[in-house]
Amino acid sequence: MSVSEIHSKNPPENNFMKKKTNINNDSTGFIHVLKNTNFVILWLGQIFSQLADKIYLVLMIAIISSNFKPEGESISGRVSLIMIAFTLPAIFFGSLAGVYVDRWSKKSTLVLSNIGRGMLVLLIPVCLSINYIKIQILSLPFAFCLLLVITFLVSTLTQFFAPAEQASLPLIIKKNNLLAANSIYTTTMMAMLIVGFAIGEPLLDAIASWSQNFNFSYGKEFLVGFSYTLAGIILILLKTKETNKDKQIPENHPWEDIKEGLRYLKSNRLVSNAMLQLVILFSIFAALAVLAVSLAETIPGMEADQFGYLLAATGVGIAIGAAMITSQGNKLTNHKLSFWGLIGMTIALTGLSFATHSLILALSMTVILGFFAALVGVPMQTTIQGQTPANMRGKVFGLQNNGVNIALSLPLALAGIAETYLGLRVVLIILALFALSGVALNSTLIEKKGTN
Repeated sequence: MSVSEIHSKNPPENNFMKKKTNINNDSTGFIHVLKNTNFVILWLGQIFSQLADKIYLVLMIAIISSNFKPEGESISGRVSLIMIAFTLPAIFFGSLAGVYVDRWSKKSTLVLSNIGRGMLVLLIPVCLSINYIKIQILSLPFAFCLLLVITFLVSTLTQFFAPAEQASLPLIIKKNNLLAANSIYTTTMMAMLIVGFAIGEPLLDAIASWSQNFNFSYGKEFLVGFSYTLAGIILILLKTKETNKDKQIPENHPWEDIKEGLRYLKSNRLVSNAMLQLVILFSIFAALAVLAVSLAETIPGMEADQFGYLLAATGVGIAIGAAMITSQGNKLTNHKLSFWGLIGMTIALTGLSFATHSLILALSMTVILGFFAALVGVPMQTTIQGQTPANMRGKVFGLQNNGVNIALSLPLALAGIAETYLGLRVVLIILALFALSGVALNSTLIEKKGTN
């Protein structure tokens, strides 16, 4: 399919952005979307799957600490290897997975990718049970190498789940409900990033203590595996109403399809700009998930282990922002919403860097940050879905998944190091400048549209 053919199937940019929908009438909004059984099924699958994704990394750290800690050394080296194994599939397979999502049944991809991840996690106890084997590969225990393989495979299946999930949303939701649906979807995605890391350790500790009552040593692994599997079972009930017109006939080599997706992004500035802003957004939130511990430690009246309150305050802000967009978002175009969202995030991050002396001020800044983050995430995801033709969504969302996964992984690895050497305030200012770079991208596009 050529770029011109893509545009012939795709609504003009200005028409899409200028189209107004009455979000307050009976056919739109949160209530109407939540009455859609298929959306609720997809949403529940998203919750259990993404929660398992985040807790999986916490589980790996706990396993390394308990079973694979080198004598007299830090576990950071082996944790880094797990992070690399989790990140590499996003870099190498994210776009390729999107190509096959366009060709395959979205429902089958959603179900099998979750059940497959669940089965892989349930193999972890087998790896731990053979840890007594003294075989080493590149100075690493054989059982730990198996964990690296499992982590790599879990992450590979995630590359198929993410674009299939995003491509399914427009199939089950009417176009005038996409903004409300994306408010829920994007809020959930950001909330899982926050909640997963915040509650991961206490939740795993609680399930481990409970399972010990039954002389079962692998409660943590069972919880994560069960969460993936439950997501897959729930998604069996999904009816996407997908037709052959929504799939791409596999005529080209997969690499040609990837290049077609890149050409589409190059030709459609709205979609590529929206994708860049989502990468910026999730990079900032991944960094904050790491910095929250240090931030809580510096605020009077808080302890380091109470960092979850800061993350929860951000979640409250996200929920308020998503609700506001759903009820009032038709008054501004998606890119203008994002423009003001990025400006608000810049101000909130700057304010947060100077708010470490006051608990109330710090909590206020995190609520404001979450509010403006919703103004970026929700409309940008809606733009990508509304602008992309059905038979291109897998490729486009695969490329998006590539960028977002890298955006999530690198800050997780680098934020703590940067904070150690530069200090918390400087790193928060850097994040504010990063948000400001998104403002520059957005304002350029708005000015260009205004002159057309």
